[in-house]
Amino acid sequence: MSNPNINWAAIDTNPKFQALHRKKLFFLWGLMIFSIIYYFMLPIGAAYFQDLFKIKVWGVVNVGLLFALSEFVVAWTIAFVYSRKANREFDSMTQEIVNELNSGSMK
Repeated sequence: MSNPNINWAAIDTNPKFQALHRKKLFFLWGLMIFSIIYYFMLPIGAAYFQDLFKIKVWGVVNVGLLFALSEFVVAWTIAFVYSRKANREFDSMTQEIVNELNSGSMK
């Protein structure tokens, strides 16, 4: 439940909050750019590098199929990397802001 007495403008102008927001935004944009590039490598590869994607690896499994399946691995890896970063850095930075808010030094 939200506390109606919270001064959201003070939180927004707090240098610690701005640093958290900037750091998180930079990190998330990096992950987003990487994931978009990796995602579009599949249709681009299938369209323009068909000979590479048709190379048989094992039985009916080819490079294209392995690359498509690697999209799942990359997605889970991105989620894991984000959760580790959030747990190690973003959560502690957020806790500092909450502690300041609760101590009354941010009004």
